[in-house]
Amino acid sequence: MEAVIVYDSVTGNTRAAASLIADALNRAGIDTTVFPVTAYNPESIAKADLVLVGSWTDGLILAGQRPGRRKRFTKLPDLTGKRAAVFCTYAVNPGKTLDKLTKVVAELGADVVGGMALHRNKLEEQADELVERLTGALAR
Repeated sequence: MEAVIVYDSVTGNTRAAASLIADALNRAGIDTTVFPVTAYNPESIAKADLVLVGSWTDGLILAGQRPGRRKRFTKLPDLTGKRAAVFCTYAVNPGKTLDKLTKVVAELGADVVGGMALHRNKLEEQADELVERLTGALAR
């Protein structure tokens, strides 16, 4: 099985999360490559069995949260027939960021099988938890 992670990061937290998720997927036997959303490889996405999309949380602390620069993700290639998962990083409150990112990825045609909001101070443990959830969902 092959996976591709496409992410956008401002402060480095989402980039770190993408790398940690890739490491955990690789340990689980899923060959994983990672790309920033501005430099993804369309051929890698076309070959992938699973596409993960990750964003940072933008917006006010208590309201209006959304995927940062989400329009970048709308430019990804068609994902019809692909299984996908989403993740976001946050400092205080992710709000509906994950739901909004799920909608963007589903509108690209993907079957979104999971997702998780990762707190910036718990990236390592939550990356492992996300991969555990995903491998369980993929086994069904």
